[in-house]
Amino acid sequence: MSERRPVTVITGASSGIGGELARVFARNGHALALVARREDRLHRLADEIAATGAARPLVITADIAMPGAVGRIGEALAAAGAEPQFLVNNAGFGLVGLAAVRDRAEQLAMIDLNMRALTELSLAFVDSLARHKGGLLNVGSIAGFMPGPGSAVYYATKAYVLSFTEALHSELKSRGIRVTVLCPGPVPTEFAERAGVRGGLGPGIFTQSADYVAELGYRGLMRGQRIVVPGVANKLMTLLVRVLPRRILLRLVDSRQSQRRAAQQA
Repeated sequence: MSERRPVTVITGASSGIGGELARVFARNGHALALVARREDRLHRLADEIAATGAARPLVITADIAMPGAVGRIGEALAAAGAEPQFLVNNAGFGLVGLAAVRDRAEQLAMIDLNMRALTELSLAFVDSLARHKGGLLNVGSIAGFMPGPGSAVYYATKAYVLSFTEALHSELKSRGIRVTVLCPGPVPTEFAERAGVRGGLGPGIFTQSADYVAELGYRGLMRGQRIVVPGVANKLMTLLVRVLPRRILLRLVDSRQSQRRAAQQA
């Protein structure tokens, strides 16, 4: 049995859904290790959590898309006498625009972060998660349920996250590891600005707050749910895309993305 203390590791914890997930885990008594590039924001969040009477989270400044980052996270945890009980892969970004027009290097960087880094982290600490009967929460999107002309690479990365996490849910169940994919719809965070979206991410009926999404994600993970889709409208959307003819679905998504591109140019 390992003598290291169990912690919840959260990537992309400096803002948005990641920050809210940190608050939810802390409220429920979990010791935390916060990972992101922006050290100042991580320390502010750690101070905020410590002010509630919870243990001050460990802060690990890292760009998880960089080679060797996962190894450095593991070393930082070991140096603090900690190891993951729960791992939350929240770090990621999106891009809006035609795949043949948008910068290719930026799109490849998105693949590297949203898929490769998430995969490496998901598999790096399996033994630790099993030892502590913990779990893995990967943050996907309802975009993962459909093709996304106008945001083709982003939608494809989230389809990967959905498929990969569902498979891990099945593979790791026998080891006592809970595995959940959280698939929110539009959430008002810095994500939209990074993606290049103006005028909102989507219709209001699909939009959920970051704290609401984080709370549902936490509950779903603790219950061992395979997929968590916050919001009734978003749940209905994921059901509709399974029965809607693909050509019609492509047309609808393309129309929405065309509106976004027009808003960018306005």
